[in-house]
Amino acid sequence: MRVTVIGGGHGCYAAAADLHEKGHEVRWWRRDAEAGAALAKAGGLEVTDYRGARRIAVGDGPGQLRLARELRDAVQGAELIVIPLPATTHDDLAPRLAPLLEDGQVVFLPPGTFGCHLFAHAQRQAGNRAQVAYAETGTLPYLARKHGQRVVISGYATRLPTGVFPLRLADAALRRLAQAYPSVEPAGDGLSGALMNAGPIIHPPLILMNAGPLQHFERWDIHNEGTQPAIRAVTDALDAERVALREALGYGAPHFPLADHYAQEGDEWMYGRGAHGRLTDSGDWRETIDLHRHRYMLEDTRLGLSFLVSTGRWAGVPMPVAQGLLALASALTGRDLYAEGRTLENLGLSTLSRADMRALLQEGY
Repeated sequence: MRVTVIGGGHGCYAAAADLHEKGHEVRWWRRDAEAGAALAKAGGLEVTDYRGARRIAVGDGPGQLRLARELRDAVQGAELIVIPLPATTHDDLAPRLAPLLEDGQVVFLPPGTFGCHLFAHAQRQAGNRAQVAYAETGTLPYLARKHGQRVVISGYATRLPTGVFPLRLADAALRRLAQAYPSVEPAGDGLSGALMNAGPIIHPPLILMNAGPLQHFERWDIHNEGTQPAIRAVTDALDAERVALREALGYGAPHFPLADHYAQEGDEWMYGRGAHGRLTDSGDWRETIDLHRHRYMLEDTRLGLSFLVSTGRWAGVPMPVAQGLLALASALTGRDLYAEGRTLENLGLSTLSRADMRALLQEGY
């Protein structure tokens, strides 16, 4: 299958390597052309996972991972476009991508923070009438960190609950996605997929309740010594609000509660058993987190929590923990994160009735 990977983050490196090794014809585009040139000069991309270390050749030769110079070249003829980037990149990327999309393509946002709607709306604004399916899931398919021209993949997702916008294109889109990610599971429409996003549940309590250690110590692992019972209790309460919101909107189980990520029995979460231990054992998440600049604040809190709070307001579902965490984050940063956020108000959807929202999610634009 012809696959395009867009971006230069941790998940993008992992996706390019993984999809190439699965036998797909991968074209990889990133905005930073100099970084791409450095990768080619280094002789390729080094990958380390449970199978050991190996190098993937980068270039234009047979069987090599191809770096595209232009976004248009990367997208043309692709069957699947994978964008494992933070949601903070969407406002810039969506209008650039919109006029280039072609009939039958599937755009995958792992995860998306309701980016499926943002990208579809950008396509509409560009006047591009191609039939394109936008899919988003609850997490990156990889626990990964890049180190220069090397990417370390500590874990692969075993279950990827995925929603599709518009829903009428879901069957074909999910069949296409399964060729690249067999762990994809149908999760209904795009809003349901957005409400599977684990980032706004796990990261805001961890950074806000570890704010003191994060600002005191040079490096601090919020997933190891930073994950204490008091913080887990807040995370569970926040996740209960997400599940209550899903249920109020008519979405059925499984809801993939975050508690399953830490559990040793019961339903398997998105990364399977033992993923939390592999993550902390790797040491790759013992990092410096600038609370004003890190994506846990700018993406998962500013965009993700604001999306949850606004959707709860629209649906009439109380979200006190989400709202409280967002208020604390705004006080910490000195910014009105709800006003800046990816809210239904800012997306132009807050005045829709439930029936109109269902119609939009089903039919798209």
